[in-house]
Amino acid sequence: MWDFSIGRSVSIMMRTWPFIVFRMIVYFGITLAFIMATGTGASVGYGVGHISTDPDGPLSFALWGGVVGFGVVAVAMYWIRGYILYIVKAGHIAVMVHLIDGHDVPDGQGQIAYAREVVAQRFAEANILFVVDTLVNGAIRAITGLTAGIAAFLPIPGLSGLVSFVNTVIRLSLTYVDEIILGYNIRINSSTPFETARQGVVLYAQNGKIMVKNAVWLAAIMWGVSFLIFLLMLAPAAAILWVMPGQLAGWAFVLAIVFAWAFKAAFIEPFAIVSLMQVYFATIEGQVPNPEWDRRLVETSSKFRELKDRALASFRGSRWEAPSTAV
Repeated sequence: MWDFSIGRSVSIMMRTWPFIVFRMIVYFGITLAFIMATGTGASVGYGVGHISTDPDGPLSFALWGGVVGFGVVAVAMYWIRGYILYIVKAGHIAVMVHLIDGHDVPDGQGQIAYAREVVAQRFAEANILFVVDTLVNGAIRAITGLTAGIAAFLPIPGLSGLVSFVNTVIRLSLTYVDEIILGYNIRINSSTPFETARQGVVLYAQNGKIMVKNAVWLAAIMWGVSFLIFLLMLAPAAAILWVMPGQLAGWAFVLAIVFAWAFKAAFIEPFAIVSLMQVYFATIEGQVPNPEWDRRLVETSSKFRELKDRALASFRGSRWEAPSTAV
C-alpha cells in the first residue's frame, strides 16, 4: 500500500498546532469573505431587481449579484496567493521538515516567528519563493506527460480512454509536489533555490513510480474526507442562505464547496504534505539526480527549461533574462 506513517503525520501536525490554528484563521477567514461577498452581492442584486419590470427580475439580479460578489473575492485570492504561500505554507513546511528530521522547534506562537526566519534565510525575497513554486509546478506536469501517448502505439480497444483517465488521476495526485520540493530546499539548507528546485524535480521524476503511488493513495483519502466534509457543510451553508433573498438554493451547494475547501486547506493539506515528504526524503536518501531524467524534462517542459536557465544564471551571478524566442 502506502509508504508513509499516518500516525507520524498526525503526530507532527499536532506538534505544529500553532500553524494549524493559523491556517484555520486564514482559510476560514477567506471562506467568510466568500460568504459575505456572495450574500452582499445577492442582496444588492435583489434590491436592484425590483426596478425591473420583469417579474423574475429580483431573483435574476440576486443570482448575478451573488456571482459577481463571489468572483471579486476569487480574483482577490488569485492576487494574494503568493503572500499566502510565503506566510502560511512555507513556514509550516519549514517546521514540519525539521520535525521529520528529529530537530527541535519552538513551542507555542514562537514557532511561527521561527519558521518565518528559516524561510527568509533560504529565500531573500518573497517573490523568489513564488517564482520557484510556479516553475516547479509547471515542470512537475511534464512527469506524467512523459507517459502520454503510450496508448497510441498499442492496438488495444478502449486503452486510450483508460490511459487518459489514469493520467488525469495522476495529475490530480501531484498537487503538493511543489511543496515537497520546497521542503527539500529547506531541508538541505540551500542558498541556491533555483538549482536545488531543479535537482528536487529530477529526483522526484526518477522516483516517480514510488512517489505517484503514494500520492494517488493520499489523493483518494483526501477526496473521500473532503466529500464527507462537503456533505456535512451543506447544512450550515443552507442555514446561512436561509436569510438571503430569493430561492437561491443553488448557492448552498457552492458555499458548501467553499467550506469544504477551507477545511481541506487547514487540516487535510498539511497531513498530505508531511506524509509525502516522509516518503520523498526516505526514497531519495543517498541518490543523485539522474542526467537522463534531467534531459527528458528539458525536452518535455518549458517550465523546467526556465527553471534550469535561472539556476545557471544564479551560478554565473548574472541577472536572469527571459528567452528571446518562445518555446
